[in-house]
Formats: sequence, C-alpha cells, structure tokens
Amino acid sequence: MKKTRLLVLTAMFVALSVIGSFIKIPVPPGTPALDSVPAFISIAFIPAPLAAAAGALGHMATALSSGFPLTLPFHIFIALEMAVVVGVAAIIYRKGMKKLAWAWIILSNGVLSPLPFYFLLSPAMYFAVAPGILVATLINVVVGLILLPLLKKAFVGTGVEVS
Repeated sequence: MKKTRLLVLTAMFVALSVIGSFIKIPVPPGTPALDSVPAFISIAFIPAPLAAAAGALGHMATALSSGFPLTLPFHIFIALEMAVVVGVAAIIYRKGMKKLAWAWIILSNGVLSPLPFYFLLSPAMYFAVAPGILVATLINVVVGLILLPLLKKAFVGTGVEVS
C-alpha cells in the first residue's frame, strides 16, 4: 500500500479515536470511552506500528477530554500499554489468527493493563477500576466486531488491503 494511503488511513483511525473519546462509558473510573473501537478495527487495515499509534493517541485523547484524572505520567504509561495491546493484536490478526487477536485484546486490555496500578497506586484502586475497564473493553470489542465487516465492505475496490 502506498505511504500516503497508509498515512491517511492512520489519521482517519486516530481521528475516529478522538471522536470516540467523547463517548464515555459510565463505569468506574469514569474515563473509559469508545476511543478503542477505531484502534481495534485498525488492526485489519493498517500495519501494527500504525495501529499501535492509533491506540496510544486514542487513549491520550480520552485522557485529555476527561481532564487527566490521573497524572500525565500515568496516562503516558497507559498509552504505551494501549500501543502494545493494539500492536500485538495487529500482528496476530495479520497472521490469520483473528479470533486469537480479539481474545488478546480482551485479556490484555481488560485484565492485564490495569494490573500495574495494583502496585503503582493501591490494591483498592485496582479492584475499584479493573471491573469497569474490563466492561469497557468488552463494549469496545463488541462494537468493533459489529463495525468491522461493514468497513471491510466499504473498502472493497478502493485499493486498501484488508485482512
């Protein structure tokens, strides 16, 4: 795929993540949003590093639109976690293991990503936010799985390689 097309697709997924960051999911800690849906969908359309960037920037947009309830270093850490979640998912997805990629997203984003905060903040904080993050992850995945086939159809004949 041409570099310009990749850049435009990446920018589109980042922009959609920013839009999704304004659609909050009402679970503790109060900041989860639909910012992950575009990043999760991007694994079928753009290479892993670009999908990872879309995931990280989507989280930063949510953090910004929520007023950075944690400090900036924590949000940078979470954005890096999101980059790993989406980047690894893209690699797995592109190897044809699509169900495993979605399972990885649920496990890594919904269960493993909040785990460092058990040690960084407190066990109470972890147990307070982890269920909400898992629920938000599941909602983002379900919305992504609903929209992905529609987007694949929309990109037919456009020259965009879809996995």
